Amino acid sequence: MLFALGEPVAFVALVASFLLALVLRAVAIRLTARTVGLAERRDSITPRLREDVDPFGGVAAAIGGMGWGKMLSVDEVPRHRGKARAIAVFAAGPVLCIVLSQLILLGYRLAYPENVLSLIGPADVLLGIGLPIVHQVPLSLAVGLLCFGLLALIPIPPLDGFGILYNAVNRPGRGLQWMRLWFEDKNIGVLVLLVLCLFPLGAPFLLQILNALGLVFVRVWG
Repeated sequence: MLFALGEPVAFVALVASFLLALVLRAVAIRLTARTVGLAERRDSITPRLREDVDPFGGVAAAIGGMGWGKMLSVDEVPRHRGKARAIAVFAAGPVLCIVLSQLILLGYRLAYPENVLSLIGPADVLLGIGLPIVHQVPLSLAVGLLCFGLLALIPIPPLDGFGILYNAVNRPGRGLQWMRLWFEDKNIGVLVLLVLCLFPLGAPFLLQILNALGLVFVRVWG
């Protein structure tokens, strides 16, 4: 997001999108867990700073374009009551963010039929696109939410996609257990993601990955 400092309005909107995504993810996880019977009905769905915000995810958002929320371990979501329920809990946050991003882009497309969506990608927005404020705000909010959701679906710890992958297999084998040991317990996953945020300078690999994953979600509204 720091790349967008040259466009202050876009920068503020991108920061807002990240904070909104953290809140949406937290609420979606707890509400889904309660709905599918993996949490008590009396449990609060209110976001909690210590449980929902990952400092490294915030650093990644600043230097790499987008970050992630606090890791939800597969040990925290019981799969003995059905793998589909566990998968739903891990998928709820990313899917909600992606769906909301598409609704914002739909509204933007209807409000401004003549736009640049057929010409730009997520990276252009995350870098701070130079457009009038009425265009910068919805585009930054939408792309920020989109990239948060897409990043979260990548199947490595500390991202939610690993929980989806882990619960999708009948018996997690050595490969997944190895990934848990090194990427989760030893925090190699966080290190890998931060390295992707740092190199190469000017156009981090993470930004390029998000651009490739999200391109179709933006261009479809052009």
